[in-house]
Amino acid sequence: MSITKLCLFPYDFITGFLFLYLPTNAAIFVSAILGGFASYSKFTSSSDDDWADRLNHLWTVIILAVFAVFISGGQYVGNPIECWCPAEFTESFVAYTKSYCWVKNTYYIPMDTPIPTHREHRDSEELTYYQWVPIILMFMAFLFKLPALVWRMFNGASGINMDKIVNMTSATQIGPAEKRIETVSHIANYMDRWLEAHRQYKWNIVVRMRQKVSRSFCFLCAKRDGTFLTGLYLFCKLLFVINVTCQFFLLNGFMGGWYNMYGFEVIDGLTKNHYWRDSPRFPKVTLCDFEVRQLQNIQTFTVQCVLPINLFNEKIFIFLWFWFVLVACATVGNFLFWVWRALFSTSRVAYIKKYMRALDQIHTEEDKKWVRKFADQYLRDDGVFIFRIIARNSSDILLSDIVSKMWEIYRNKPQIRKSLDAENDNYGRKENESLA
Repeated sequence: MSITKLCLFPYDFITGFLFLYLPTNAAIFVSAILGGFASYSKFTSSSDDDWADRLNHLWTVIILAVFAVFISGGQYVGNPIECWCPAEFTESFVAYTKSYCWVKNTYYIPMDTPIPTHREHRDSEELTYYQWVPIILMFMAFLFKLPALVWRMFNGASGINMDKIVNMTSATQIGPAEKRIETVSHIANYMDRWLEAHRQYKWNIVVRMRQKVSRSFCFLCAKRDGTFLTGLYLFCKLLFVINVTCQFFLLNGFMGGWYNMYGFEVIDGLTKNHYWRDSPRFPKVTLCDFEVRQLQNIQTFTVQCVLPINLFNEKIFIFLWFWFVLVACATVGNFLFWVWRALFSTSRVAYIKKYMRALDQIHTEEDKKWVRKFADQYLRDDGVFIFRIIARNSSDILLSDIVSKMWEIYRNKPQIRKSLDAENDNYGRKENESLA
């Protein structure tokens, strides 16, 4: 199976499900809407982020959307609830009972426990979540997508199209050498103009203080200090961390206060019983109280109902608990890794030195000093950040070519060329004096 077919599998599954359970006209209409989002480019999203971001705003969103479509199909197309009614109930009474018990919450009392006589005790055992599962899943999907939308809306304010740059590099990885050289030259010149356009040309005490702070703390998001993209990206990653953490509290409030430890309960039950047992968290058999008014008489009925949808809800929310734990660990670890990269300038310089050594551009201590200036004063945080994103979405070979071209542009700048020539003259004079 090709990559494109594999990535379009969720779309094929959803459209097949729609044609199976919905009327033909409705299925055609909905599948036409979904078809607008089914291309591979839309599926893979943009390329100006890393794998941890896509784990949140792409794969988690797809999983939640598929679950929401599946559950909504069972709720609004099939029979989400079946109730055991008294024999004197007519067919219309049975239909009313099922509709009422579905709209009103049912409650769960174990079979070996007497039904409480006080209404307050019954109300405390009500299940309030199962009607709203598709809506809450789609809301959760929106929350996972929100940080990516913030990044997409605001990164363009930096003045550079990162997504276009990454796509250009990815498209020329395996291609003619002439085309690759031309693309590398275009990207390097484009980045050089962007870096020079966002320099600080006014100098006063406020600017100097802000630049000193920006060198060690990139969260200021200042374009002229070279920290806008880095600060914005770290802020969006912080939003991902906050979101995946708050998902547990959201589901905890939605489910009734027990979801935070649900995964541990499942593991404990499996280790003790060595088989899957019915969970009181997602009961299949519940009770429903309702009243029927007949003239001035009010009759109260208690019926036993079956919730087949909870068979799927249980497995879905177990999977989501473990998936969210995995996503939370990956997101927090990735966020701390990027914070370490951004806060320490040694990480920025070491990253550039790695490629400069591979290009055989470092031979003396003077070379190391100029590479440090190249990273700290020319590229700064945002330039190195773009290099990191390019490397994560294309290859180190192509990034080496871009670094080499930008190093060449940097060395050929008049002010840099003049300083290099002066240092070379001094170095040559010292060599001659030592030989003499």
